[in-house]
Amino acid sequence: MNYDLYVITDENVGLKRTHAEIAQRAIAGGADVIQLRDKTCSSRELIRIGQTLRKNTCRSATLFIVNDRLDVALACRADGVHLGQGDMRTDVARQLSPLGFIIGVSVSTVDEAVWAEQEGADYVALSPTFSTGSKPDAGPGHGLEMLREIQRNVSVPVIAIGGINRKNICEVIAAGAAGVAVISAVVGAADITAAARDLKNLIRQCKAAGYP
Repeated sequence: MNYDLYVITDENVGLKRTHAEIAQRAIAGGADVIQLRDKTCSSRELIRIGQTLRKNTCRSATLFIVNDRLDVALACRADGVHLGQGDMRTDVARQLSPLGFIIGVSVSTVDEAVWAEQEGADYVALSPTFSTGSKPDAGPGHGLEMLREIQRNVSVPVIAIGGINRKNICEVIAAGAAGVAVISAVVGAADITAAARDLKNLIRQCKAAGYP
């Protein structure tokens, strides 16, 4: 799986653009993964939005992940779900999921990352890697050394999320991240497509320079 540029939708950060608009523009810019994230919508509304995003991502072979909600992910035939530490246990989600379904897990320590992998996670995301205003409840950033430690202790891809921008992407890739997950750096841009394309090209350049 390619997790290079992982874009998380957010209508507030996205200057009131809809999840569908954000996703479509990010896909046009080369996003490898789109995650639907909305803490306020009803289940019915999330499924409706998810079904629209599923159509858009299928056309471009972009991975589609739903944040937190396994039921919604399954209902709209998403490629996977992303779970936090307070969400459904990874092993339970794995038992309820079809073959090939992707499960990602947010982690903040090496132990959480190792445990997530043992329970069946396909990738882990260090959250937040740097402090971020997009998720004010995320707490302080854990830093690049934690990213390196996690990468050394698991065999699944490690994604960096939180405070990622074009100024620190190469540092993050050099620390072992398989990809970067962003909200503000793409979703908050006036031109989402251009911002996504810029970050995607930069990630490629960083990896071509000899980083993981």
